[in-house]
Amino acid sequence: MNFNFANERPADADTIIFAISKDGLQNFDPALEQANTVKAAAKVARFAGKLGDLFETFVTESGKTLRIVLTGLGKGKAKDAESAGGSAIAKILTSGAKHAVIDPSGLDDEHLAKLLFGAKLRSWRHDKYRTTMPEKQKVTLEDITVLDQDLESAKIWQDLSAVADGVALTRELVAEPANAIYPESFVARCEELKDLGVEFTVLGWDEMEKLGMGALLGVSQGSERPPRLLAMRWDGTNGEQKTPLALVGKGVTFDTGGISLKPGAGMEEMKWDMGGAGAVAGTMKALAGRKAKAHVVGVCGLVENMPDGKAQRPGDVVTSMNGQTIEVINTDAEGRLVLCDAMEWTQETFKPEVLIDLATLTGAMIIALGNEHAGCFSNDDDLAEDLIDAGKDAGDPLWRLPVGPAYDKLINSPIADMKNVGPRGAGSITAAQFLKRFVKDGVKWAHLDIAGMVWADKPSPVWDKGATGYGVRLLNQYVADHFED
Repeated sequence: MNFNFANERPADADTIIFAISKDGLQNFDPALEQANTVKAAAKVARFAGKLGDLFETFVTESGKTLRIVLTGLGKGKAKDAESAGGSAIAKILTSGAKHAVIDPSGLDDEHLAKLLFGAKLRSWRHDKYRTTMPEKQKVTLEDITVLDQDLESAKIWQDLSAVADGVALTRELVAEPANAIYPESFVARCEELKDLGVEFTVLGWDEMEKLGMGALLGVSQGSERPPRLLAMRWDGTNGEQKTPLALVGKGVTFDTGGISLKPGAGMEEMKWDMGGAGAVAGTMKALAGRKAKAHVVGVCGLVENMPDGKAQRPGDVVTSMNGQTIEVINTDAEGRLVLCDAMEWTQETFKPEVLIDLATLTGAMIIALGNEHAGCFSNDDDLAEDLIDAGKDAGDPLWRLPVGPAYDKLINSPIADMKNVGPRGAGSITAAQFLKRFVKDGVKWAHLDIAGMVWADKPSPVWDKGATGYGVRLLNQYVADHFED
């Protein structure tokens, strides 16, 4: 999709989008030959400018047929403009429209930028493998032009556009099949971030073995695909922030469950079990793309969990990088084994004061919260509240759940320091308790279980069915709120 800026409507434009606030139709005065006809038709269709309202009609102007789309802004909040822009693009993406113009009438820079942000988010599709798609399902929209040339260079749009690019990277990584995205190719796909100034460190099997990462390597040992630990560092402070914020993502590029094999039905969805790592990569692209004045490191533990003859077995005991031993009760509870070593390495290497991990960690999270919120677990109340607030502002919602000694004892093992699963109850909490044992004293930590949020079975105003890009907007907002002046 091409996003353009102009002060006059391009001659080849075939669609015009107007954003109308609630009850604002009476003040709607478009620069159209049939303006009154459009207003009258919208009233008959009961378009009232409410958030989610859409109205489409066609008019003839100078012998040319134009598609007119009205999208509701609701009460006019900037956040609502994002949804309004996405809804409008969803309406016309495969409609036959080729060049849409966004009319800025009545919108300030913030609302207009948010409207365009929603449009850019919703325009993303993953159709590369669909070679026999029916014509009516194919994307026809090629260009979106905003009739405000000043917005092109405005910081608010430049920043939002960079965030949308980060979301797009996350969606791509999550949507791609496991024969396309695996540990090595995940790293290769992220190498474009080097052009933005992001520094890379990549560890392979031998380096991780020397470091004693027995938990992460235990998951990987059943796969022909070698593991990788990817660290991406962005310092937009020129060294002023000595201690980076640390983001750690679970990157299980495909999860069969290992020897504790998952049922066959739905297993294809496990290509998105690297959604946490995908969110970290997308966030790093967003921060570097908008030149965030923050020091952030993003670490991705990348493995494939397969049931080979070399795979670890239920009952095996592995030793993590920090020396703690783990009895592997269930090889399908592998994400926490990957994360614990990635978290330990991150803390040893970068000495962060704040560490946030993201993972599609437990099915129990979906049972608890469905597909409406990700779970938030933390050892620090202020950090948890800051993340929840950032999620509300950005549109990536979180809900806090508890951790504590009563749950901690549920993962004690009779033969090792801990086991990797607890009883059936409180499955998401005991997973968080497991990770908490690997957080160093004094480190503020939050664990975000995003299992129900990285993939959607139905579209929203800002994403289609499939990969949502969850986490990028949340983390970007948190960084903007607490690590930038």
